[in-house]
Amino acid sequence: MTRFAITLEFDGRPFMGWQHQDHGPSVQEAVEKAITKITQQKVRVFAAGRTDAGVHALGMRAHFDLETDLTTFRLTEGLNAGLRPNPVAVLDCKIVDEAWHARFACIGRRYLYKISNRRAPLTIDKGLSWQVAPRLDAGAMHEAAQSLVGQHDFTTFRSAHCQAQSPIKTLDSIAINRFGDEIEVEVIARSFLHHQVRSMVGSLKLVGTGKWTAQDFRNALEARNRDALGFNAPPDGLYFVEAFYPD
Repeated sequence: MTRFAITLEFDGRPFMGWQHQDHGPSVQEAVEKAITKITQQKVRVFAAGRTDAGVHALGMRAHFDLETDLTTFRLTEGLNAGLRPNPVAVLDCKIVDEAWHARFACIGRRYLYKISNRRAPLTIDKGLSWQVAPRLDAGAMHEAAQSLVGQHDFTTFRSAHCQAQSPIKTLDSIAINRFGDEIEVEVIARSFLHHQVRSMVGSLKLVGTGKWTAQDFRNALEARNRDALGFNAPPDGLYFVEAFYPD
C-alpha cells in the first residue's frame, strides 16, 4: 500500500464543500470517484481542511492510500482526466511516508478572501469574489484586524454549528491590502473555527464602510458572544491557499 499526497485546485461553486454530504455533491466525493475510475479501488481521501459550500481552493493538500504501480505522473494525468467535467484539478502528486497525514500533520493553513470593491456588476469574477459597492477603507480594516492576532477566544466569530472543542485559537497573521478595485484579506493560523474567516471579514467590512470603529471591532471580539458579530461574508471570495507541514 502506497500513500500519495496530492495538491488540489478547485472552484467550490458546484459543491456543498469538501466533505461528503447527503444533500449534494462534494469535492471529496469527486476525487474519490476519479481514483476508483482509474484504479477500480475504493479509497477515502483526507484533506488538510474542510471547506464550506461555495468555498474555493488554490492549494488544498490531501492524501490517500492505494495499491498501484502507476507513477505519480501517470496517476496525476489519470486523476485529472477522471475528474472532468468537475472544476477540480490535481496540481501535484507525491509519494509520502505512511505516517504522513494531510490533516493531522499540518502545522498551519493560509486562507485568502477576495473582495471586489466596485459598483459595476461582476462578470468574470462572479461567484469568485465578494462584491461590495461602497468604497472600503482597506487601511482602517487592516489596522482593526490586528487586534485578532495572537491567542483569543473567537466565540464571536464562530459558527453556532462549529464542532471544535474550544473557541480559543491563535491567529498568526492577518493582512489586508488593496490592489486597484480588489481587496485581499490574507489570514494564517494553525487551525480555524467553522466560519471564522468569513465572520471576521464580514465584520471588518463594517469597519471599511465606517459603520464600526477599530474599537467597535475589538469590543466584538472581546464580547465572546455570537450576538456581537457584524455578519458572515459570503463564501464566494474565500480560498484555501496553502497548508504548511514540518518538512
